[in-house]
Amino acid sequence: MTTHANEILVLGATGKTGRRLVRRLRAAGETVRAASRSGEVPFDWYEPATWQAALTGASAVYVVAPENDPTPAHDFVKQAVERGVTRFVVLSARGIEHVDDRFGRGMVAVEDAVRESGTEWTVIRPNNFNQNFDEGLWQPALLHGRLALPVGDIPEPFVDAEDVAEVAARLLTREGHAGKVYELSGPRALSFEDAVATIARAATRTIQYVALTPEEYHAELLTQGYPEDAAETLGAVFAVLGAGHIAEPAEGVQRVLGRPPTDFAAYVARAVGAGAWA
Repeated sequence: MTTHANEILVLGATGKTGRRLVRRLRAAGETVRAASRSGEVPFDWYEPATWQAALTGASAVYVVAPENDPTPAHDFVKQAVERGVTRFVVLSARGIEHVDDRFGRGMVAVEDAVRESGTEWTVIRPNNFNQNFDEGLWQPALLHGRLALPVGDIPEPFVDAEDVAEVAARLLTREGHAGKVYELSGPRALSFEDAVATIARAATRTIQYVALTPEEYHAELLTQGYPEDAAETLGAVFAVLGAGHIAEPAEGVQRVLGRPPTDFAAYVARAVGAGAWA
């Protein structure tokens, strides 16, 4: 059954999942407010004055929280409910329960806030996105021929951001998912070395994968200009991955969409066709 939301508010609408979600929802005929600091609808977690205009008229919200700051979560959810929001879909992260409690606090706070809101809520917890290899985070390193991370042979079932967006669209517009947490991954786990080798072959480039110690990785990030807090956050994420907490494929995509998730090789072929590593 399809719901008939007055409007769907998508936070983080210029991000990896947000912009894909906006496109899918609009293609399906839904009325969408694409909100971000630089988007169609101005929204800033640290400027509550922007919340009212973004929320007015919305009955469902896709929430992308600030990762490490829990401060605005409960106030935002409370205001959303007061303005008529009856459904939340929250983007969190797989393995968030294993992250050092100094990190990921914004995601945890939003999860807690929607659970306490008295409304319908669903949480999605994806693995690292395939698109981290071609949109931002790791793309510059791949283009320079060397990706160095603090992970050895521990594999990860990377998930496609298109799959995450399709799942989110289904949860925002269909019944039957309230009160559930879905872990989202790709269909198989592969090591970062294997992932880099797959990209190198498809893109016909020479790319080396280097396994660093956590200390070496932290030092490299600082050398590259990352601030200390960002370097510590990335280190905490890789600590979870390196411990194997998110190494097994999850069933969330299959459970929601009724089809297997996108394979990493299919993503790479698509990205090469779009010139990602040209």
